[in-house]
Amino acid sequence: MIKFTSSEVRDLIIAFIVISLCFAIANAGRDMNAILHLLPMIMVGVGAGFILHELGHKFVSIKYGYWAEFKLWPQGLIFALVTSFFGFVFAAPGAVYTYANYMTDEINGKISIAGPIVNIILAIIFLAICVVIYPNALYSQTSILILNVCALGFNINSFLALFNLLPIGNLDGSKVLRWNVGIWIITIAIAGIMTYMSMTIGVENIIRLIIGY
Repeated sequence: MIKFTSSEVRDLIIAFIVISLCFAIANAGRDMNAILHLLPMIMVGVGAGFILHELGHKFVSIKYGYWAEFKLWPQGLIFALVTSFFGFVFAAPGAVYTYANYMTDEINGKISIAGPIVNIILAIIFLAICVVIYPNALYSQTSILILNVCALGFNINSFLALFNLLPIGNLDGSKVLRWNVGIWIITIAIAGIMTYMSMTIGVENIIRLIIGY
């Protein structure tokens, strides 16, 4: 059973709100009306992506018998806010800390890769919903809204997976790379391709490629 401390719940909520705001700023610039319009939609993608990413780490840690807890990194939140005004989010608001006297590179790698894999799966789910709902988007405002929310969900989760798999500092990628080079290459390649396509051709064109429009 996964247990949460009150401070952990508080930190997750704060990080979720601030990171959602950061992605809204990065996508809308300094237009307050656009930020307020995008924020609820972005919260769906960030909410699923960020919270489930951290829960992925926590669940696998608990599976191996360790206590794990998310803790906020205030400096990371501030840096994320600053970078968002330049159109990019350095998404490091905190991390799940796993408490263990000793941990092998394999276990550490499996705990670390759990978060990015969650983001990759979520990105695929969001894209699949886009593909299913796209034919109805021409006739329904509700379908258009769902399409926009899921498109943002695909973009954000693809980016979160790629960002966290970078082999720098204390990001997940460094620990995955120490454990298994092949698995790191495969996962970062998948995340990289999805992120590249979302930033270049866009979700609508990806959908058209899939369904043959």
